[in-house]
Amino acid sequence: MTSDLPNISAAHLALPALDRLEPATRATHAPRILLLYGSLRERSYSKLLTLEAERLLQHFGAETRVFDPHGLPMVDSVAPDHPKVQELRALSQWSEGQVWCSPERHGTLTGIFKSQIDWLPLELGALRPTQGRTLAVMQVSGGSQSFNAVNALRVLGRWMRMVTIPNQSSVAKAYEEFDDAGRMKPSAYYDRLADVMEELVKFTLLVRDRSDYLTDRYSERKAFQALPDKL
Repeated sequence: MTSDLPNISAAHLALPALDRLEPATRATHAPRILLLYGSLRERSYSKLLTLEAERLLQHFGAETRVFDPHGLPMVDSVAPDHPKVQELRALSQWSEGQVWCSPERHGTLTGIFKSQIDWLPLELGALRPTQGRTLAVMQVSGGSQSFNAVNALRVLGRWMRMVTIPNQSSVAKAYEEFDDAGRMKPSAYYDRLADVMEELVKFTLLVRDRSDYLTDRYSERKAFQALPDKL
């Protein structure tokens, strides 16, 4: 033990190694992306933007699932074995990357969206429903362009230990950006959406085979080894 780091347990402190970032095996299946949106309105612009994102993801070779928040109870109002809660948790565990899209309401994300995240704990036994997964954030606004909701989503993503990509989508006056069939019109907003989905697939391919190593932490290695002594 070096005297420069008297508080460190040398047995648990591993030096980051470039060779360990090269996976022993590479996954060959399509990137698995879960998409969540934050409105229950019949013509929900966050849902329409999410579905447009899904089409782009599928074009880029991803396998996708969109979670429908209808029927998801408020957090702690029912037991976690509720079918909608179990569906959401299973989809999150299945995913390798996620897309979160919320309307901006009162300067932040909606309760509908937040409730979905609140049902995803950091740990479920040995499973971690969100840690190490990639994340793209998006928002729709009824007025001028804003970034309040995507900023709030980034805070959530960091709290859920996700790898949030640099790019993001914020669609202002969303009611003007979709046609009667619910398809997004050509615009700079659409071009940005394509950028974000392309970037998400690239980051997911980059991270998914390295996730276990990237999320292997000194404090957790130390605590895990000490655990049997406390039982």
